[in-house]
Amino acid sequence: MSDVHIAGVGMTKFGASPERTARDLFAQAAGEAFDDSGLDPDAVEELFYGNFMGEFAETQGHQGPLMADAASVSAPATRIESACASSGVAVRYGVNHIRSGAADVVLVGGAERMKNLSTPEGTRALSAAADALYEVKAGVTFPGAYSLMANKYFDEFGGTREDLAHVAVKNHEHAVENDLAQFNRAISVEDVLEAPTVSAPFGLYDCSPMSDGAAAAVLVSEAFAEDHGMETDVKITGVGQASDSLALQDRVSIPETPAAVEAGETAYEDAGIEPSDVDVAEVHDCFTIAEVLALESLGFYEPGEAITAARDGETAIDGELPVNLSGGLKAKGHPVGATGCAQISELTKLLRGDHVNSDAVSDAEIGLTHNAGGTVASCVVHVLEEVDA
Repeated sequence: MSDVHIAGVGMTKFGASPERTARDLFAQAAGEAFDDSGLDPDAVEELFYGNFMGEFAETQGHQGPLMADAASVSAPATRIESACASSGVAVRYGVNHIRSGAADVVLVGGAERMKNLSTPEGTRALSAAADALYEVKAGVTFPGAYSLMANKYFDEFGGTREDLAHVAVKNHEHAVENDLAQFNRAISVEDVLEAPTVSAPFGLYDCSPMSDGAAAAVLVSEAFAEDHGMETDVKITGVGQASDSLALQDRVSIPETPAAVEAGETAYEDAGIEPSDVDVAEVHDCFTIAEVLALESLGFYEPGEAITAARDGETAIDGELPVNLSGGLKAKGHPVGATGCAQISELTKLLRGDHVNSDAVSDAEIGLTHNAGGTVASCVVHVLEEVDA
């Protein structure tokens, strides 16, 4: 199956932009992606756009054509909604559209406006990604749901709050020099352990923040890149997506994420690689335990073994497998509809050498992104490789 080249990427700073609309944010990200690619918007043949909570935050549905106008694109435009995996799925749609021969140039991305909502309003909006009848009605929020996963993980495999604290500390450290990240400050293990409790075992620093932001990427076929003399540096060679039961009580195992297992295995097979071939990864750390679960589901660690990876420095910037060099959702921020494509943007820059943390992974040739929706009821995984690797 043909590879899809990443011609350009763009991303706004994540954080609080209460006066900016989602269309404004996406216009910026798309404009940067076009500038990066050297292509004009009129080259785009299809737009896939991820957004989750537009109806809650801006009373705005039907966002496909709206975002096409914002990006100055006159092509069929489709909004993708898959909770926090929305723009990761949008990227997959773009890849498959090009692979099918239906298009040579596709704009993908996503945006979310969240900071204009109060914390209760935002929490209510995010809870729509859970089972409304059996979870939301009982008062379950995502901090609560992931705390159930963390506590069950501790029961089955062991681990401590301090182990999780090292995940947060690592990801904040990675974000210190990333100007696009929401939090550019380091924290200590003590900061994490002494923070106010959100839902045990999580304190404030175990949880990703609400964020405003957008990300975009211009994808092109290999033939288009060759025909137009484009010197692309990164390509998408593997894609996988899978689903699981929406509600935790319907799962076979609460502390495992089989959708991520299946999505990862599909992406590895698609790219013709093994987990051991991956040099750097961006995974969905909406809560500190989520990074642990992702690393095990993706085959980097056996079940029960990833809990000490951050503590032991194995996933640090100078570790054997650097994870979340962007700062991850924890420190980079998590505007949910933009997160999946933001991972693509950050990893593309890391591999091609123009990210602030690229020097730490100068020998990296293969990267992976893992983007999850809800309590990993949805998951999409992409494998990225250097073009000349």
